[in-house]
This record gives sequence, structure tokens and C-alpha cells, in this order.
Amino acid sequence: MLEDVKTLQQHWGGVSEIIDRWLEERRDMLVKYCELSEIKIFDGSNDSHGSKLQRFCEVMVDYVSVGHFEVFEQLAGEGKAFSDKDGLLQGAELMDKIQPSTEELLDFNDKYLATDDLETLSIDLSAIGETLAQRFESEDKMIEVLHNAHLAQLMPAKETDSA
Repeated sequence: MLEDVKTLQQHWGGVSEIIDRWLEERRDMLVKYCELSEIKIFDGSNDSHGSKLQRFCEVMVDYVSVGHFEVFEQLAGEGKAFSDKDGLLQGAELMDKIQPSTEELLDFNDKYLATDDLETLSIDLSAIGETLAQRFESEDKMIEVLHNAHLAQLMPAKETDSA
């Protein structure tokens, strides 16, 4: 039984690492977002504006992809492993809140991959900022209900293991 707990600790410790890396990607995306937000007048002929926008879009799409294809799957798997029906239900509800933001973010990316016209970028960045804030709130709640809620179940085994 102790070996089962050790295996769980190793596995869910790996989930913590995935989440930590993902949250670092979030920080990187926000830095790039802020760099774009500081530009008052966008000029399509200014190469730095276009490259900053392109880099932001790349990081944003990577962040969204890792969330959907790694983090959210790991969190759901953790909820199942701990038979956390309430957490899984809350997680599903949170995914329903997150999904529309995924579509908005990908639409933003598609729009600015297809155009050099940056005339509406300030308005679109403002809307994306609001979308990201709402998304982060739901993502953080999902981490709370499907990951952090189970950490206490692993802690006694860590204390026993070190004794």
C-alpha cells in the first residue's frame, strides 16, 4: 500500500511540474501581452510591432494547447484517480466556461496571422485581455478543485516516508 502511495506521489508530483511549467508559460504570455499593450499606435510597417504580435500569438496558442491537451487531461485523470465526483463535475462546468475563450483566442490568432492591418489591434487586445482574465480565473479554480484538493491526501504518506 505504501508503494501505491509512493507511485501516486511520483505521478501527481509530475502533474505539479506540468502545472508549474504551464503557469510559467502563462506568465510569459502575459509579459508579451503587456509589451503589445504598451504600444499606443500600431504600424503595420513597423517590423517590431508585427514580430511582437506574432510572438504573442505563438505563445498564446502554445499555452491554450498545453492547457487542453496536457493540463486539463491530467487534472481530469487526477479527479478520476481520487474518485472525486464533485471535483470532476466542477471541472466539467469550468471546461464549459473555458471553451468559448479558447475559440476567441484562436480567432484572434487566425485574424492576425492573415492580416498586416493592425488598425483594430488595440481594441482586439483589450477584448483578449478580458477574455484571458476570465479564463485564468476558471483555470485556477480547476487546478484548485482537481489538483490542490488532493494534495492533502498525499501529504501523510510523505511524512511517513521521511520518518
